[in-house]
Amino acid sequence: WLRKEADSEINFFQRYLTIWVFLCMIVGVLLGQNAPAVHALLARLEYARVSIPMAILIWVMIYPMMLKVNFNSVRNVGKNPKGLFVTWIVNWLIKPFTMYGIASLFFFVIFNAFITPDLAVEYLAGAVLLVACTAMVFVWSTLTKGNPAYTVVQVATNDLIILIAFVPIVKFLLGISNVSVPFDTLILSVILFVVIPLAGGILTRVFVTRSKGTEYFENVFIHKFPLLRLVCCLRWC
Repeated sequence: WLRKEADSEINFFQRYLTIWVFLCMIVGVLLGQNAPAVHALLARLEYARVSIPMAILIWVMIYPMMLKVNFNSVRNVGKNPKGLFVTWIVNWLIKPFTMYGIASLFFFVIFNAFITPDLAVEYLAGAVLLVACTAMVFVWSTLTKGNPAYTVVQVATNDLIILIAFVPIVKFLLGISNVSVPFDTLILSVILFVVIPLAGGILTRVFVTRSKGTEYFENVFIHKFPLLRLVCCLRWC
């Protein structure tokens, strides 16, 4: 009964998300090996070492998620703070450093015979830059039958912390490995990958809610973007 109820709450793409991720990883590797011109073209489309095509894909991926972020719910944080404390501590005091350690183990030790040191450093930097990713939180909450309202509060408060903590933590971790990432790249990453989609989601929520009401927004509008979640797989290509 629980399996049937859970299946009814997730769509086709969410249910087989792991399969899409693996397929897209395979496609990405094949493109990199057999179509280097595609990689070269994408490499030229960047500003301050930030890929513009990647930014656009992440906007498409994150925008439907950001629509669910209602900062009015932050007012209810004090009613049940334990889960939020766990989220904040894990996300900002534990996860960045464990991700750095695990990435270093794989890239510099386990995969040492397969990739060059320079490529290992690039992969490590990419792993660290993804430390604040929250795009899949709503999907995980649905799959585990979590509390949607509480999930919104967790994501909203985490996004506020990202604006302050992301740049110094990433700068510190990459500095340990002597990876030079300019501050303009880090700040631009926060603006492109957090501020812009978050602002877009908030403005859309305000506009649609004022125009057609909260019930329409929650029950109709935010359900118009299910296929965009597939981009969370496609972007890894």
